[in-house]
Amino acid sequence: MQLPLMTKVRQLFPSAALPDPLHTLRQELQRTPLSLAPGARIAVAGGSRGIANIAAFTRAVVDHLKEAGARPFVLPAMGSHGGATAEGQIGVLASYGITPESMGAPVESTMEVVQVGQLEDNTPVMINKLALESDGIVLINRIKPHTSFRGPFESGLMKMLTIGLGSHKGATLAHTQGAQGLARLIPAWGEVILKKAPVLLGVALVEDPYEQTALIEVLRPEQFSSREPQLLVQARENMSRLLVRGIDVLIVEEMGKDISGTGMDTNVLGRMMLPGIKEPDEPGVNRIVTLALSERTHGNANGMGLADIVTRRLFAAIDFKATYANAFTSTFLNRAYVPVIMETDRQAIEAALEVQRIANPAHARIARIRNTLDLAQIQLSESLYHEFKNHPLLEQVGPLAPMTFAEDGKLI
Repeated sequence: MQLPLMTKVRQLFPSAALPDPLHTLRQELQRTPLSLAPGARIAVAGGSRGIANIAAFTRAVVDHLKEAGARPFVLPAMGSHGGATAEGQIGVLASYGITPESMGAPVESTMEVVQVGQLEDNTPVMINKLALESDGIVLINRIKPHTSFRGPFESGLMKMLTIGLGSHKGATLAHTQGAQGLARLIPAWGEVILKKAPVLLGVALVEDPYEQTALIEVLRPEQFSSREPQLLVQARENMSRLLVRGIDVLIVEEMGKDISGTGMDTNVLGRMMLPGIKEPDEPGVNRIVTLALSERTHGNANGMGLADIVTRRLFAAIDFKATYANAFTSTFLNRAYVPVIMETDRQAIEAALEVQRIANPAHARIARIRNTLDLAQIQLSESLYHEFKNHPLLEQVGPLAPMTFAEDGKLI
Protein backbone atom coordinates (compact mmCIF):
# COMPACT_ATOMS: atom_id res chain seq x y z
CA MET A 1 0.00 0.00 0.00
CA GLN A 2 1.29 3.46 -0.87
CA LEU A 3 1.13 5.50 2.31
CA PRO A 4 0.90 9.31 2.26
CA LEU A 5 3.85 11.63 2.66
CA MET A 6 4.12 13.12 6.15
CA THR A 7 5.46 16.43 7.47
CA LYS A 8 6.41 17.59 10.94
CA VAL A 9 4.25 20.41 12.27
CA ARG A 10 4.57 22.47 15.42
CA GLN A 11 1.36 23.39 17.25
CA LEU A 12 1.95 26.86 18.67
CA PHE A 13 0.16 26.83 21.99
CA PRO A 14 0.78 29.76 24.34
CA SER A 15 3.39 28.85 26.96
CA ALA A 16 2.89 29.84 30.58
CA ALA A 17 5.60 27.81 32.32
CA LEU A 18 6.92 29.12 35.63
CA PRO A 19 10.60 30.15 35.37
CA ASP A 20 11.49 28.38 38.64
CA PRO A 21 8.63 26.14 39.79
CA LEU A 22 10.55 24.73 42.75
CA HIS A 23 11.19 28.22 44.09
CA THR A 24 7.50 29.06 43.61
CA LEU A 25 6.45 25.98 45.58
CA ARG A 26 8.79 26.84 48.43
CA GLN A 27 7.40 30.38 48.54
CA GLU A 28 3.84 29.01 48.62
CA LEU A 29 4.71 26.64 51.45
CA GLN A 30 6.30 29.46 53.45
CA ARG A 31 3.12 31.53 53.01
CA THR A 32 1.08 28.71 54.54
CA PRO A 33 2.66 28.07 57.95
CA LEU A 34 1.95 24.87 59.86
CA SER A 35 1.79 24.34 63.59
CA LEU A 36 2.88 20.76 64.14
CA ALA A 37 3.73 18.83 67.25
CA PRO A 38 7.38 17.68 67.33
CA GLY A 39 7.71 14.31 65.61
CA ALA A 40 4.23 14.44 64.04
CA ARG A 41 3.78 11.73 61.40
CA ILE A 42 2.63 13.42 58.20
CA ALA A 43 1.48 11.50 55.11
CA VAL A 44 2.51 13.08 51.81
CA ALA A 45 0.17 11.66 49.18
CA GLY A 46 1.66 10.76 45.79
CA GLY A 47 -0.33 9.79 42.71
CA SER A 48 0.18 7.70 39.59
CA ARG A 49 0.38 10.35 36.87
CA GLY A 50 3.36 11.69 34.97
CA ILE A 51 3.31 15.17 36.50
CA ALA A 52 6.09 17.63 35.65
CA ASN A 53 8.68 18.00 38.45
CA ILE A 54 6.73 15.64 40.71
CA ALA A 55 9.78 14.09 42.42
CA ALA A 56 11.31 17.52 43.13
CA PHE A 57 7.98 18.86 44.38
CA THR A 58 7.45 15.89 46.68
CA ARG A 59 10.96 16.24 48.09
CA ALA A 60 10.38 19.97 48.69
CA VAL A 61 7.21 19.20 50.66
CA VAL A 62 9.02 16.51 52.66
CA ASP A 63 11.87 18.92 53.47
CA HIS A 64 9.39 21.64 54.47
CA LEU A 65 7.66 19.27 56.87
CA LYS A 66 10.98 18.20 58.35
CA GLU A 67 11.89 21.83 58.96
CA ALA A 68 8.59 22.19 60.81
CA GLY A 69 9.64 19.34 63.13
CA ALA A 70 7.53 16.59 61.57
CA ARG A 71 8.35 13.04 60.47
CA PRO A 72 6.93 12.84 56.95
CA PHE A 73 6.41 9.68 54.91
CA VAL A 74 5.22 9.29 51.33
CA LEU A 75 1.96 7.41 50.82
CA PRO A 76 0.61 6.25 47.42
CA ALA A 77 -2.83 7.72 46.73
CA MET A 78 -3.78 6.08 43.47
CA GLY A 79 -6.90 3.96 43.98
CA SER A 80 -6.43 0.61 42.27
CA HIS A 81 -3.43 1.52 40.11
CA GLY A 82 -0.20 -0.44 40.43
CA GLY A 83 -2.11 -3.68 40.13
CA ALA A 84 -4.16 -2.77 43.24
CA THR A 85 -1.33 -3.93 45.51
CA ALA A 86 0.76 -2.04 48.06
CA GLU A 87 3.96 -3.24 46.44
CA GLY A 88 2.77 -2.30 42.97
CA GLN A 89 1.93 1.23 44.05
CA ILE A 90 5.36 1.68 45.63
CA GLY A 91 6.78 0.58 42.28
CA VAL A 92 4.74 3.21 40.43
CA LEU A 93 6.10 5.95 42.70
CA ALA A 94 9.63 4.63 42.22
CA SER A 95 9.24 4.92 38.44
CA TYR A 96 8.73 8.67 38.96
CA GLY A 97 11.87 8.93 41.07
CA ILE A 98 9.99 8.87 44.38
CA THR A 99 11.87 6.45 46.62
CA PRO A 100 12.96 6.51 50.27
CA GLU A 101 16.47 7.44 49.16
CA SER A 102 15.44 10.30 46.86
CA MET A 103 12.87 11.67 49.30
CA GLY A 104 14.89 11.30 52.48
CA ALA A 105 11.75 9.79 54.01
CA PRO A 106 10.02 6.40 54.13
CA VAL A 107 7.56 5.30 51.45
CA GLU A 108 4.77 3.32 53.10
CA SER A 109 1.80 1.65 51.45
CA THR A 110 -1.28 -0.36 52.34
CA MET A 111 -4.55 -1.26 50.65
CA GLU A 112 -6.35 -1.34 54.00
CA VAL A 113 -9.09 1.27 54.38
CA VAL A 114 -11.30 2.51 57.20
CA GLN A 115 -14.90 3.69 56.92
CA VAL A 116 -15.18 7.23 58.30
CA GLY A 117 -18.81 7.96 57.52
CA GLN A 118 -21.57 7.54 54.99
CA LEU A 119 -23.59 9.67 52.62
CA GLU A 120 -27.33 10.30 52.87
CA ASP A 121 -27.95 7.37 50.52
CA ASN A 122 -25.94 5.14 52.90
CA THR A 123 -22.92 4.96 50.58
CA PRO A 124 -19.93 4.31 52.89
CA VAL A 125 -16.98 6.71 52.78
CA MET A 126 -13.55 5.04 52.88
CA ILE A 127 -10.03 6.33 53.42
CA ASN A 128 -6.63 4.69 53.52
CA LYS A 129 -5.76 3.44 57.02
CA LEU A 130 -2.24 4.91 57.05
CA ALA A 131 -3.59 8.31 56.03
CA LEU A 132 -6.30 8.31 58.68
CA GLU A 133 -3.91 7.23 61.44
CA SER A 134 -1.34 9.89 60.54
CA ASP A 135 -1.13 13.24 62.31
CA GLY A 136 -1.68 15.07 59.06
CA ILE A 137 -2.12 14.62 55.30
CA VAL A 138 -0.61 16.72 52.51
CA LEU A 139 -1.90 16.16 48.98
CA ILE A 140 0.10 16.91 45.82
CA ASN A 141 -1.76 16.66 42.54
CA ARG A 142 -2.32 18.19 39.14
CA ILE A 143 -5.70 19.80 38.43
CA LYS A 144 -6.90 18.60 35.03
CA PRO A 145 -10.10 17.71 33.12
CA HIS A 146 -11.09 14.08 33.64
CA THR A 147 -11.32 11.58 30.82
CA SER A 148 -14.69 10.08 31.83
CA PHE A 149 -16.97 12.72 33.35
CA ARG A 150 -17.63 16.44 33.77
CA GLY A 151 -18.17 18.28 37.04
CA PRO A 152 -16.76 21.02 39.27
CA PHE A 153 -14.17 18.55 40.61
CA GLU A 154 -12.48 16.28 38.09
CA SER A 155 -8.83 15.20 38.36
CA GLY A 156 -7.27 17.05 41.26
CA LEU A 157 -7.03 17.33 45.01
CA MET A 158 -10.57 16.23 45.85
CA LYS A 159 -10.31 13.19 43.58
CA MET A 160 -6.98 12.23 45.15
CA LEU A 161 -8.50 12.65 48.61
CA THR A 162 -11.49 10.45 47.79
CA ILE A 163 -10.69 8.00 44.98
CA GLY A 164 -6.89 8.02 45.42
CA LEU A 165 -6.86 7.61 49.19
CA GLY A 166 -9.88 5.33 48.94
CA SER A 167 -7.41 2.72 47.67
CA HIS A 168 -8.73 -0.26 45.75
CA LYS A 169 -11.85 -0.80 47.86
CA GLY A 170 -12.89 2.85 47.97
CA ALA A 171 -12.16 3.46 44.29
CA THR A 172 -14.18 0.37 43.34
CA LEU A 173 -17.11 1.54 45.45
CA ALA A 174 -16.98 5.03 43.99
CA HIS A 175 -17.17 3.76 40.42
CA THR A 176 -20.24 1.59 40.98
CA GLN A 177 -22.51 4.52 40.08
CA GLY A 178 -20.90 5.02 36.70
CA ALA A 179 -19.09 7.96 35.16
CA GLN A 180 -21.65 10.60 36.04
CA GLY A 181 -21.90 9.22 39.58
CA LEU A 182 -18.30 10.27 40.15
CA ALA A 183 -19.21 13.91 39.58
CA ARG A 184 -21.58 13.65 42.53
CA LEU A 185 -19.58 11.32 44.76
CA ILE A 186 -16.23 13.13 44.71
CA PRO A 187 -17.42 16.37 46.38
CA ALA A 188 -19.82 14.49 48.68
CA TRP A 189 -17.13 12.07 49.85
CA GLY A 190 -14.62 14.90 50.05
CA GLU A 191 -16.82 16.86 52.43
CA VAL A 192 -17.01 13.88 54.80
CA ILE A 193 -13.30 13.11 54.63
CA LEU A 194 -12.31 16.72 55.23
CA LYS A 195 -14.30 16.57 58.47
CA LYS A 196 -12.98 13.19 59.60
CA ALA A 197 -9.36 13.04 58.41
CA PRO A 198 -6.41 15.27 59.43
CA VAL A 199 -5.95 17.00 56.05
CA LEU A 200 -3.43 19.85 56.38
CA LEU A 201 -2.69 21.13 52.89
CA GLY A 202 -3.18 20.51 49.21
CA VAL A 203 -0.54 21.45 46.66
CA ALA A 204 -2.54 22.24 43.50
CA LEU A 205 -0.61 22.15 40.21
CA VAL A 206 -1.76 23.41 36.83
CA GLU A 207 0.30 22.69 33.72
CA ASP A 208 0.58 24.57 30.43
CA PRO A 209 0.00 22.96 26.99
CA TYR A 210 3.62 21.78 26.95
CA GLU A 211 3.26 19.77 30.20
CA GLN A 212 5.26 22.32 32.17
CA THR A 213 4.20 23.69 35.55
CA ALA A 214 2.27 26.91 34.97
CA LEU A 215 0.72 27.52 38.39
CA ILE A 216 1.23 26.31 41.96
CA GLU A 217 -1.08 27.07 44.85
CA VAL A 218 -0.94 25.64 48.35
CA LEU A 219 -4.50 25.39 49.62
CA ARG A 220 -5.85 24.81 53.09
CA PRO A 221 -8.70 22.24 53.34
CA GLU A 222 -11.36 24.93 53.67
CA GLN A 223 -10.25 26.35 50.31
CA PHE A 224 -10.61 23.12 48.33
CA SER A 225 -14.33 23.51 47.56
CA SER A 226 -14.12 27.07 46.30
CA ARG A 227 -10.71 27.24 44.64
CA GLU A 228 -10.28 23.89 42.88
CA PRO A 229 -13.21 24.44 40.45
CA GLN A 230 -11.63 27.75 39.45
CA LEU A 231 -8.29 26.07 38.83
CA LEU A 232 -10.05 23.39 36.76
CA VAL A 233 -11.39 26.09 34.43
CA GLN A 234 -7.86 27.38 33.94
CA ALA A 235 -6.50 23.86 33.41
CA ARG A 236 -9.12 23.22 30.73
CA GLU A 237 -8.12 26.42 28.92
CA ASN A 238 -4.46 25.33 29.10
CA MET A 239 -5.00 21.88 27.63
CA SER A 240 -3.13 20.97 24.47
CA ARG A 241 -5.24 19.51 21.69
CA LEU A 242 -5.19 18.58 18.04
CA LEU A 243 -5.80 21.67 15.91
CA VAL A 244 -6.69 19.74 12.75
CA ARG A 245 -10.08 18.17 12.05
CA GLY A 246 -11.43 15.24 10.08
CA ILE A 247 -8.72 12.61 10.59
CA ASP A 248 -8.93 9.26 8.80
CA VAL A 249 -6.26 7.62 10.98
CA LEU A 250 -4.70 8.88 14.20
CA ILE A 251 -1.42 7.10 14.97
CA VAL A 252 -0.62 7.15 18.71
CA GLU A 253 2.94 5.97 19.27
CA GLU A 254 2.48 5.15 22.98
CA MET A 255 -0.20 4.98 25.65
CA GLY A 256 -0.03 4.42 29.41
CA LYS A 257 -1.29 5.28 32.87
CA ASP A 258 1.53 7.81 33.29
CA ILE A 259 0.08 9.67 30.31
CA SER A 260 -3.62 9.52 31.17
CA GLY A 261 -5.97 7.67 33.48
CA THR A 262 -7.35 5.99 30.37
CA GLY A 263 -3.95 5.45 28.77
CA MET A 264 -4.91 7.96 26.09
CA ASP A 265 -6.67 11.21 26.96
CA THR A 266 -10.24 11.06 25.67
CA ASN A 267 -10.31 14.86 25.48
CA VAL A 268 -7.59 14.67 22.82
CA LEU A 269 -8.92 11.64 20.96
CA GLY A 270 -12.47 12.94 20.88
CA ARG A 271 -13.65 9.46 21.85
CA MET A 272 -15.33 8.63 25.20
CA MET A 273 -17.08 5.26 24.60
CA LEU A 274 -19.16 5.39 27.78
CA PRO A 275 -22.92 4.80 28.02
CA GLY A 276 -24.80 8.05 28.55
CA ILE A 277 -21.77 10.24 27.79
CA LYS A 278 -21.96 12.29 24.60
CA GLU A 279 -19.18 11.71 22.12
CA PRO A 280 -17.17 14.89 21.41
CA ASP A 281 -17.57 16.55 18.01
CA GLU A 282 -13.85 17.31 17.67
CA PRO A 283 -11.34 16.50 16.34
CA GLY A 284 -13.29 13.87 14.40
CA VAL A 285 -11.12 10.72 14.21
CA ASN A 286 -12.32 7.71 12.23
CA ARG A 287 -9.73 5.12 13.30
CA ILE A 288 -7.10 5.05 16.03
CA VAL A 289 -3.95 2.95 15.78
CA THR A 290 -1.88 2.61 18.97
CA LEU A 291 1.61 1.19 18.66
CA ALA A 292 3.08 0.62 22.14
CA LEU A 293 2.75 0.86 25.92
CA SER A 294 4.93 3.31 27.82
CA GLU A 295 7.49 1.85 30.20
CA ARG A 296 6.03 3.70 33.18
CA THR A 297 2.60 2.13 32.75
CA HIS A 298 4.07 -1.16 34.05
CA GLY A 299 1.96 -3.21 31.65
CA ASN A 300 -1.32 -1.50 32.56
CA ALA A 301 -3.10 -1.17 29.21
CA ASN A 302 -6.37 0.24 30.52
CA GLY A 303 -7.73 2.41 27.72
CA MET A 304 -6.52 0.23 24.84
CA GLY A 305 -10.20 -0.33 24.04
CA LEU A 306 -10.29 3.27 22.82
CA ALA A 307 -8.10 2.18 19.91
CA ASP A 308 -9.33 0.29 16.87
CA ILE A 309 -6.05 -1.47 16.10
CA VAL A 310 -2.94 -2.20 18.20
CA THR A 311 0.32 -3.94 17.44
CA ARG A 312 1.64 -7.27 18.55
CA ARG A 313 4.39 -5.52 20.54
CA LEU A 314 1.79 -3.57 22.50
CA PHE A 315 -0.20 -6.74 23.19
CA ALA A 316 2.93 -8.59 24.31
CA ALA A 317 3.66 -5.89 26.91
CA ILE A 318 0.25 -6.07 28.62
CA ASP A 319 0.01 -7.06 32.28
CA PHE A 320 -3.57 -8.28 32.27
CA LYS A 321 -3.79 -8.51 36.06
CA ALA A 322 -2.94 -4.81 36.42
CA THR A 323 -5.11 -3.85 33.46
CA TYR A 324 -8.16 -5.74 34.66
CA ALA A 325 -7.78 -4.52 38.24
CA ASN A 326 -8.02 -1.00 36.89
CA ALA A 327 -10.90 -1.80 34.54
CA PHE A 328 -12.91 -3.64 37.19
CA THR A 329 -12.47 -0.74 39.58
CA SER A 330 -13.69 1.81 37.05
CA THR A 331 -16.42 -0.59 35.77
CA PHE A 332 -15.66 0.71 32.25
CA LEU A 333 -14.78 -2.75 30.94
CA ASN A 334 -14.98 -1.77 27.27
CA ARG A 335 -11.94 0.45 27.71
CA ALA A 336 -9.90 -2.66 28.47
CA TYR A 337 -11.18 -4.65 25.51
CA VAL A 338 -8.40 -5.90 23.24
CA PRO A 339 -8.66 -4.24 19.80
CA VAL A 340 -7.70 -5.84 16.49
CA ILE A 341 -4.04 -6.92 16.71
CA MET A 342 -1.68 -6.57 13.75
CA GLU A 343 1.82 -7.99 13.71
CA THR A 344 3.71 -4.80 12.85
CA ASP A 345 3.28 -1.03 12.95
CA ARG A 346 3.03 -0.87 9.17
CA GLN A 347 0.39 -3.58 9.00
CA ALA A 348 -1.63 -1.80 11.70
CA ILE A 349 -1.60 1.49 9.79
CA GLU A 350 -2.43 -0.19 6.49
CA ALA A 351 -5.30 -2.11 8.10
CA ALA A 352 -6.80 1.12 9.48
CA LEU A 353 -6.75 2.60 5.98
CA GLU A 354 -7.99 -0.55 4.25
CA VAL A 355 -11.06 -0.90 6.46
CA GLN A 356 -12.16 2.63 5.44
CA ARG A 357 -12.06 1.73 1.74
CA ILE A 358 -10.09 4.88 0.92
CA ALA A 359 -9.73 4.96 -2.86
CA ASN A 360 -6.18 6.30 -2.81
CA PRO A 361 -4.41 5.73 0.52
CA ALA A 362 -1.66 8.15 -0.54
CA HIS A 363 -4.24 10.93 -0.08
CA ALA A 364 -5.41 9.73 3.36
CA ARG A 365 -5.74 12.23 6.18
CA ILE A 366 -3.34 10.90 8.82
CA ALA A 367 -2.10 12.52 12.04
CA ARG A 368 0.70 11.01 14.12
CA ILE A 369 1.40 11.90 17.75
CA ARG A 370 3.83 10.58 20.33
CA ASN A 371 1.10 10.38 22.97
CA THR A 372 -1.90 12.42 24.09
CA LEU A 373 0.19 14.57 26.42
CA ASP A 374 2.98 15.50 24.02
CA LEU A 375 1.25 17.46 21.27
CA ALA A 376 3.70 20.32 20.71
CA GLN A 377 5.10 18.63 17.58
CA ILE A 378 3.05 16.23 15.53
CA GLN A 379 3.08 14.83 12.00
CA LEU A 380 0.41 15.37 9.37
CA SER A 381 -0.11 13.70 6.03
CA GLU A 382 0.17 15.78 2.88
CA SER A 383 -3.56 16.24 2.31
CA LEU A 384 -4.30 17.10 5.94
CA TYR A 385 -1.40 19.55 6.11
CA HIS A 386 -2.44 21.36 2.92
CA GLU A 387 -5.96 21.86 4.26
CA PHE A 388 -4.74 23.38 7.54
CA LYS A 389 -1.42 24.94 6.54
CA ASN A 390 -2.82 28.47 6.96
CA HIS A 391 -3.94 27.84 10.53
CA PRO A 392 -2.34 30.61 12.65
CA LEU A 393 -1.21 28.13 15.33
CA LEU A 394 0.39 25.59 12.98
CA GLU A 395 3.94 25.83 11.67
CA GLN A 396 5.62 23.38 9.33
CA VAL A 397 9.04 22.38 10.64
CA GLY A 398 10.04 19.60 8.27
CA PRO A 399 9.73 18.58 4.62
CA LEU A 400 7.19 16.16 3.23
CA ALA A 401 8.72 12.69 3.40
CA PRO A 402 7.60 9.05 3.35
CA MET A 403 6.90 7.21 6.58
CA THR A 404 9.90 4.99 7.25
CA PHE A 405 9.86 1.55 8.80
CA ALA A 406 12.54 -0.78 10.13
CA GLU A 407 12.98 -4.24 8.62
CA ASP A 408 10.64 -5.63 11.28
CA GLY A 409 7.89 -3.20 10.26
CA LYS A 410 8.34 -0.86 13.23
CA LEU A 411 7.62 2.80 12.51
CA ILE A 412 10.76 4.92 12.82
